[in-house]
Amino acid sequence: MHGLINASLQRFLCDTYGRAKWDEIVRAAGLGISDFEALLSYDDALTTAVLRAAAFALDKVEDMLLEDMGTYLVSHPERIALRRLLRFGGESFLDFLGSLDDLPDRARLALPDLELPRLTLHRERSTRYRLEITGGFPEFGPIALGVLRAMADDYGALAYLDYARQDAGRAVIRIDVHEVCFAEGRRFELAARLA
Repeated sequence: MHGLINASLQRFLCDTYGRAKWDEIVRAAGLGISDFEALLSYDDALTTAVLRAAAFALDKVEDMLLEDMGTYLVSHPERIALRRLLRFGGESFLDFLGSLDDLPDRARLALPDLELPRLTLHRERSTRYRLEITGGFPEFGPIALGVLRAMADDYGALAYLDYARQDAGRAVIRIDVHEVCFAEGRRFELAARLA
């Protein structure tokens, strides 16, 4: 597993539940390390061990924990890099959805060794879409659900999202967009401000 995924999981758990809870999870998972490095690679078994230990320590279902992580990655004020990358997908939530097919390629521009699953968006009706996620790590489906929910809010769209199923290397998220401009979206500027 790419270290960026593990480091993001660590940051989410630390920022949301505190460093003491992270240390408890590390001990329970038997990691042998206290922190993940974003640019290293780790055995997938370490990620699985951390997820199981975190779900147990927090009394949460793993998929719910991962969905919360996806929301965190887009909405936490100190983790804006992913939000910026995603907002380049277009001016509206529908534009953003249409750009998801290109997301793995855009991510590889920043991190060439990061292998994201293939994302394929299908339009089923005028307001209903189906996002198929194939390949990559199996935990990506719930993370993607959290990211998509946060992005709908970010754009001010009213959308219902449902994690439909997951089987061997495939997950499906159904997206019903009820209103594109339901609320005022979060402010986004193309150029980042310098501090």
